[in-house]
Amino acid sequence: MRPSIGRLVHVGNVLIDVVMEVPALPRPGGDVLAGSSRITPGGGYNVMVASARQGLEVAYGGSHGTGLFGDLARARLAEAGISVLQEPTADVDTGFDVAFVDGTGERTFVTATGAEAALTYEQLAGIRLRADDAVYVSGYGLAYPANRDALTRWLRTLPRSTVVIVDPGPLVAEIPADVLGPVLDRADWWSCNLDEAIATTGHADPEQAAVALARRTGRSGVVVRIGPAGCVLAMPGAEVLRVPTFDVRAVDSNGAGDAHVGVFVAGLAEGLSPTRAALRANAAAAIAVTRRGPATAPTRADVDRLLDGA
Repeated sequence: MRPSIGRLVHVGNVLIDVVMEVPALPRPGGDVLAGSSRITPGGGYNVMVASARQGLEVAYGGSHGTGLFGDLARARLAEAGISVLQEPTADVDTGFDVAFVDGTGERTFVTATGAEAALTYEQLAGIRLRADDAVYVSGYGLAYPANRDALTRWLRTLPRSTVVIVDPGPLVAEIPADVLGPVLDRADWWSCNLDEAIATTGHADPEQAAVALARRTGRSGVVVRIGPAGCVLAMPGAEVLRVPTFDVRAVDSNGAGDAHVGVFVAGLAEGLSPTRAALRANAAAAIAVTRRGPATAPTRADVDRLLDGA
């Protein structure tokens, strides 16, 4: 019997994205005018919004700062109906990144970390988890030394009945093996893209990578996202499945992975089978790539319309 999920508690990082679209990056010492710009929450915010738009209750258990960016992050979380479980960290603001998007769509990032990268065990231990909470862990958090130590220590204290979802992110190769190993052991669901699966297992074939990860986690299962081809679903003792996606005209893939994992968790919370939850996640990602920007996860009604028309 699959554990019931009533709320998603995200213990990753919310920071602020300062996004500037430029024709090309300036040469050293040069300058260039941005065609457009925007300032918006990013990081874990995108996953939480994806789940919340499907109707799942969501709470942010990560750290956030005191200042302009911390205020903006909390305001946007509140607008999305996401509760905040920690008090603001005094004397330090939430971090930010500057994302340059050039004329080819290539993205170049520079990040300044803040309170979100200084999560403590005491903060995590203060979270009053409910029996039906699922915990979401991001690889970005595991890449920061302070967060890494706090998260790995805290994960060891969670009841085995608490569902843990891990998305290792693009920094997975930089996470020390002695950190990644225990997190793999504890993960109920491991969701990653193919590049991340290759970095973790060495297998270029998505099915082989998913099977290797499923053997390594040994709990509920693994989702390997393979872009326009959908995703691969592997569960211990079950046949590996390739779940198809939907034919759309993609304009921006940024945030599609976040939409996928957020909607997948919401599907599990609804009581759907992993296969059906993965199909809904594929639909959500397909819709997300037709929209510009990172927090482009669709609503529940959007996903239903695409599925009904398929």
